[in-house]
Amino acid sequence: MEMPEQPRSRRQTRAAILTHLLQSGGSFRPPLARAVRLSEASLSRILFDLKAEGLIEEVRRPAPYVGGPTGLVSLDGTVALAALELTGQWLSVGVGSLSGELHYTERVPLPKKPTVESVGRVFGEALALLRDWTRRRRIRLAQFGITIPGLGRLSEFGNPIIPCDVERIGGKFGELFAGVPVAFTNSVVAHAIFHRCRTENYPFSDAHLFVFVGQGVAGAWIDDPIEDDALQPVELGHMVFGSDGPRCRCGHHGCVEAYTSLPALAELLCVTEAELLQLGSEWVTTISLKARVRQELRQRLFRLGLGIGNTLNVKPCRGVVVSGWPSLLAEDDRKAVIDGIDACLLGGRTLAQVSLAFVPPSVGNDPQAALAFAAFCLARSGGMPAVSTEAA
Repeated sequence: MEMPEQPRSRRQTRAAILTHLLQSGGSFRPPLARAVRLSEASLSRILFDLKAEGLIEEVRRPAPYVGGPTGLVSLDGTVALAALELTGQWLSVGVGSLSGELHYTERVPLPKKPTVESVGRVFGEALALLRDWTRRRRIRLAQFGITIPGLGRLSEFGNPIIPCDVERIGGKFGELFAGVPVAFTNSVVAHAIFHRCRTENYPFSDAHLFVFVGQGVAGAWIDDPIEDDALQPVELGHMVFGSDGPRCRCGHHGCVEAYTSLPALAELLCVTEAELLQLGSEWVTTISLKARVRQELRQRLFRLGLGIGNTLNVKPCRGVVVSGWPSLLAEDDRKAVIDGIDACLLGGRTLAQVSLAFVPPSVGNDPQAALAFAAFCLARSGGMPAVSTEAA
């Protein structure tokens, strides 16, 4: 992924280094200097500071070639991050490392009919558990990452998915963990970061559209990670195809989500959503699809492709990643998504030369996505974060 041209501020330079280490998992000094466009002398000075601050470590590794470097630079494994991931059933809370290893996890269930007040109480309970766990072990947290479904620019008017007051919840963090940076984001952004930083051989390193198909359908524009607008959620799942379609949780009829979300898939397969979630990725081999069901499934995937294609018409880019249950299907079924993109107004992939890739679902491993987001926030800040930010 290309880094911005110099001159850069100290924060940007540190962010470029830390973000590259986060995405690569570690690097020897010469390739790291080339990746962030610094001389080895300049890089050494900054690495000295980052090492002194406990953000990176350098360990001896066999040289990649005769006479090559033996010091592998990576993020320090002792840095502790907190992750909170809100889902339809519970609030997951955890503490983990910059590499993604979780040391502590807990799930606090949501009430069947959540309200702003009850969700606030759930966050309060989770934070109390987290405070007690960290105090007993004398662990100081470096960053909070919180993911909330549906969080966006209009969230102050109410979250259409899970009712919550982000400003009020943010105040609880300040009361219990004063001085620890806190960042909120839409769930799709966190899942995009999780795949970008944790998935081996992730298909794209430049700007692309990430689409997540789970309990909802959402998208995110992914660009240069140290830019302020590097990660922007895009409204995709509530694109309406017809007022006579199935009712969506947003209140409209015929949305992309109403056809292709996990609840919609469960209904099509004649199982409950809980059963489908319990099966996980095994449902593709466990549930036999009749010809009629398979045909309907492909029609719904075609609609998903249309939604993606229309999004690309608004903001073209050369790459699309689809994560979620469609990635589990056979290539013949997934082709319906490609056909939907190709059917869009501006010629789809044919004229725009768009590459499409599928990556495995990342649901069910919460709070891993929130942990990846926390690591990303710390890296993008250059280890010099403001007290509170919101990546909406």
